Amino acid sequence: MPDHADPAASPAGSPGAAPAAAVTPMMAQYLEIKRQHADCLLFYRMGDFYELFFDDAVQAAAALDIALTKRGQHLGEDIAMCGVPVHSHEQYLSRLIRAGFRVAICEQTEDPAEAKKRGSKSVVRREVIRVVTPGTITEDGLLDSRANNYLAALAEAGGEVGLAWLDLSTGELTVQPVERAGLGAALARLAPGEVLLPERLSQAPELFELWAEWKQRLTVQPTPRFDSENGRQRLLALYGVGTLDAFGAFGRAEVAAAGALVDYVELTQKGRLPRLDRPRRLGAGQVMEIDPATRRNLELTRTLAGERKGSLLAAIDRTVSGAGARLLAAWLGAPLTVPAEIERRLDMVAFFAGEEFLRAGLRGLLRQTPDVERSLSRLTLGRGSPRDLAAVREALGAAAELRGRLLAGGLTPLPAGLAEAAAGLDGPGHAPLARRLAEALGPELPLLARDGGFIARGYSATLDELVGLRDDSRRHIAGLQARYAERTGIASLKIRHNNVLGYYIETTPTHADKLMQGANRETFIHRQTLANAVRFTTVELSELERKVSEAGERALALELELFEELVRAVAAEADAIATTARALATLDVAAALAELAAARGWCRPVVDGSLEFRIEGGRHPVVEQALEEQAAGPFVANDCDLSPERRLWLLTGPNMAGKSTFLRQNALIAVLAQTGSFVPARSARIGVVDKLFSRVGAADDLARGRSTFMVEMVETAAILNQATPRSLVILDEIGRGTATFDGLSIAWACVEHLHEVRRSRGIFATHYHELTLLASKLPALSCHTMRIKEWQGDVVFLHEVAPGAADRSYGIHVARLAGLPDAVVARAGQVLELLEKGEQGGAVARLADDLPLFAAPVRRAPDPAPAAAPPPAPSAVETALRTLNPDELTPRQALEELYRLRGLLRG
Repeated sequence: MPDHADPAASPAGSPGAAPAAAVTPMMAQYLEIKRQHADCLLFYRMGDFYELFFDDAVQAAAALDIALTKRGQHLGEDIAMCGVPVHSHEQYLSRLIRAGFRVAICEQTEDPAEAKKRGSKSVVRREVIRVVTPGTITEDGLLDSRANNYLAALAEAGGEVGLAWLDLSTGELTVQPVERAGLGAALARLAPGEVLLPERLSQAPELFELWAEWKQRLTVQPTPRFDSENGRQRLLALYGVGTLDAFGAFGRAEVAAAGALVDYVELTQKGRLPRLDRPRRLGAGQVMEIDPATRRNLELTRTLAGERKGSLLAAIDRTVSGAGARLLAAWLGAPLTVPAEIERRLDMVAFFAGEEFLRAGLRGLLRQTPDVERSLSRLTLGRGSPRDLAAVREALGAAAELRGRLLAGGLTPLPAGLAEAAAGLDGPGHAPLARRLAEALGPELPLLARDGGFIARGYSATLDELVGLRDDSRRHIAGLQARYAERTGIASLKIRHNNVLGYYIETTPTHADKLMQGANRETFIHRQTLANAVRFTTVELSELERKVSEAGERALALELELFEELVRAVAAEADAIATTARALATLDVAAALAELAAARGWCRPVVDGSLEFRIEGGRHPVVEQALEEQAAGPFVANDCDLSPERRLWLLTGPNMAGKSTFLRQNALIAVLAQTGSFVPARSARIGVVDKLFSRVGAADDLARGRSTFMVEMVETAAILNQATPRSLVILDEIGRGTATFDGLSIAWACVEHLHEVRRSRGIFATHYHELTLLASKLPALSCHTMRIKEWQGDVVFLHEVAPGAADRSYGIHVARLAGLPDAVVARAGQVLELLEKGEQGGAVARLADDLPLFAAPVRRAPDPAPAAAPPPAPSAVETALRTLNPDELTPRQALEELYRLRGLLRG
């Protein structure tokens, strides 16, 4: 488990301290900054590059696959060095963060010209302006626009555990009380990029395995940083209030976790804090609990291979904006358990499903709306750009048009959720701010404010004057070039510019003598001779250069002042803009789910407080979509009724018949319904599911010494210990990983426990046909099977679920389909026939005796160099046969010999 130090005050770095006389001033500065950030790679700004030294350079060069070189010496040893360009550093930064590094960005905070005024050996001042960690990224280039990047924190106070999480790129902040047993499920739901953990909690023995799973994302901090009273004071200062009561009733542990988050953000951002939403509390039981194994098995947001494609989220995502995609993922990851809130979402989807023209128009506008959530966060953090201001301008304009469309044409009254979103699209300051930004920003916007040229003409008369003076001076320089060329007769003479010499006159060596002779000698002052060019200046050119430089510097300085004014204007409306951003995302999700329902023929589910679970014509949303894409035929729909009187289904049937698909589709329908989505079915009524459990498929965990069967038993144990009557349990092939009778016994006991003790709704798929006998003993157990059809010796899988039980498993038919050799399939059929005839132990013994008969006709590779073995002694039958001469026997003697040989066999 990595133990990250305080990014603001770390112990001494790897290059040890040295006497001041032993190092250069620049290296002394580097070593001091590195000492304060010893747990980070230090990006040390040197002109147009961020350079790394010592062990930082060695590690970064290996991780980035860039050249490792040297720069001077330190204490008699060469200093390892590598570097990345400032203008493209984000791509390198992204790779380092993904590799698990933390990076301190050290910038030049002083003009080099100012440093020179202090003396020739003075070093430009540098400071770490931020520490980049996996949970504190805000740059678009480092983030997935369609996924949140959460920074989470856990704290313990008064025997309670509090979880808090925020997305620094959007300002979302949420807290939740959690039980220790539920920590794994909560973290799996959020999938945070980084988790802050107090030292004391990190050492809890019962959580060791959980921390081992998350060790690459843990940042362990001193326990005092998670003090609840300190956390309360941080939150009060952040929001400028005297009490947190207006935000909700937070427990001490929740406040401590939220305070630790704020403290960590302030440390990594070097005192800057973005605009953060007021903390929202997610109470216990407000969302469906889904443990990590179930999330994995059901492939809600990622497949078992870790890919988004093929997951439920990928199959249903029709959103057209990054903010909408993030909100949909959050909804799907935490399905609701309060029927009224679910109905509120379903009402929005139903409204858009019935308004095709309006839906299409809104989605067209939303598609063009920028991600104002993330732009707002960057602006309030001091890392915004003119393009972020433009994003705010365009988003406010789109919001006004969307609101007009929602409220136009007699469409009101809108459903409550859409009415709230429509209200959030407007704010008293939106129109004036949008007009101001429209007037201020030019048509071409640079990536960085310091590049200038982004303020529109006419917005500032003073700026227009300075820009005119700068541009006029440049025209004068162009005229000066023409005049010098005409005067000297050198048509190729040019006036150029670079950052070292400024403006200079350049000509070829062939013509240089003309400028250094006669009257020209008094005008043209030699500055530099190169292999292919000679450079000069003049007093007139130097004076013009001064005017251009002064005008340009003054124009840029004024532009930056105007930029800061615009940022402050946006910050003053930050809360209202954030509300608008959330409303835009909500509209996108509701319209996208309506588009999905209309395109795929999904129905609106009824979700209530009952214990019903009735699905008519249910389909698997991912499999159905895949079949359509592959033109592989229609998906076979099936019903599922887990009402109280038949709440537990025992499902039998052969492999390949569709049992696992049926199991998963009903779990996914429950997730979709409680997310607030329409579902793939003709009709659905679902009593709220509080916990969803799935044990489907086989996997091992060799890193922790767990076999496939052990993993199966651990997951099954969690289900049998935690399921409630409101839970939905999906179990597949429990007990198949051990000996037949062991497995049957375990499966039998699990069915009884689910029925009698947990009383959960569930589907139990099995190949143990003996379990069907329980239907006569357990009144709420209902037997169902996957229908098949036999045709001319082959098996056709119908993928239909019907009442009843399978009479056999048809495993040999599946083996034939898989391509096992014909001899193996035929022999398997013989073995199966013998085993089915009678007592199992005797049948197996007879099979062992028959093994040579089976092996004889089959060609196989020779055994590797077997040692010579003595031939086996002849049996009594073989000896008797060798001494027998059939030609000498009478019929009666032959009959007697046959009886004698038979007697020898019995012996």
